[in-house]
Amino acid sequence: MKQAIVEDGATLVELAMDDGVVLRAEVFGNPNAPGLLLAHGGGQTRYAWSRVAKRLGDDGWYAMALDLRGHGESDWHDGANYALDRYGRDLVTVAAHFAKPPVLVGASLGGNAGLLAAGRFAKGVFRALVLVDITPKIDERGVDKIIGFMGKHLEDGFASYEEAAEAISAYMPDRTGRKSNVTSLARYLRERPDGRLRWHWDPAFIMGRKSSRLSSDTLDQLNAALGAIEVPILLIRGSNSDLVNDESVAEFQRVAPHAMFRDVTGAGHMIVGDRNDAFAQALEEFLASLSD
Repeated sequence: MKQAIVEDGATLVELAMDDGVVLRAEVFGNPNAPGLLLAHGGGQTRYAWSRVAKRLGDDGWYAMALDLRGHGESDWHDGANYALDRYGRDLVTVAAHFAKPPVLVGASLGGNAGLLAAGRFAKGVFRALVLVDITPKIDERGVDKIIGFMGKHLEDGFASYEEAAEAISAYMPDRTGRKSNVTSLARYLRERPDGRLRWHWDPAFIMGRKSSRLSSDTLDQLNAALGAIEVPILLIRGSNSDLVNDESVAEFQRVAPHAMFRDVTGAGHMIVGDRNDAFAQALEEFLASLSD
């Protein structure tokens, strides 16, 4: 595992997967402290966790914010292998770099990948799981909305950061007064040879998700994985989520009756961005409840 010091007290690490893909992550805190692995959602990067990871690193955790394959600064796969189980196997490999099994905090894609990792691929790989606005059964209309936005500017990209900010504001009109700035957008966009700005992720990632619907086999695998997990689980939902509705939560609790559940008022699917402090507090309360 290669390491280099970067800004804000973080250390940049590189982790090689068994198929040659190199993942990159930022870590905060002492490597000998209890571990926390943060896996973002599809179309996001490790920067989604920046404030939370630094806060927990300062609070006695070894927090790793990971760029999933095909995202951020991690490698793109030449064969476009972005299947959910591939992401799950990546998380198993990354978890092995911690001194002891870490707690997984997974949002959306990262959460489902964590379910497969813990419940299907490697029992005991995580100390606990925190799933951020994701359950096996979700409202597909919300998924259609997300994939529609991600695919809308796939080919043409944007002429400027301001144009990208306008597109994001139109997609999330409820974030009035919080328009994305150039500094933050520079982490999510890349300038291509034609001078246009395009998202940081491999276009092949979203092209493989044009259908948005989970197959019945994948849904069965996720539910089976969830039901097999014996470590503590916390589901944190945004009260305004358009993916995880009451029916989703009820089914989740039926399959995993030992799981805890928290609603974050005033947050949508992007809980960490919508209400970062409330999310961090809910996470810290759960972490404090874990036995050594």
